Amino acid sequence: MRLGTMEILLIVVLALVVFGGSKIAGVGKALGQSIREFKKEVKDDDEKKAGEAENAEKADGDAKKE
Repeated sequence: MRLGTMEILLIVVLALVVFGGSKIAGVGKALGQSIREFKKEVKDDDEKKAGEAENAEKADGDAKKE
């Protein structure tokens, strides 16, 4: 079951009537901030794992030289 243009428009209009424009704008802002924070944390986690992998490879290389 797919939503058509008219159904989506009806949902948007009902949301505006029930919540008001300022509430919806606030929710959109909060959602945007949450997404940005999530992406930042994922990127930081990936960089941390890459750094740990490089350190492990370097330690393995140093151990083999001895």
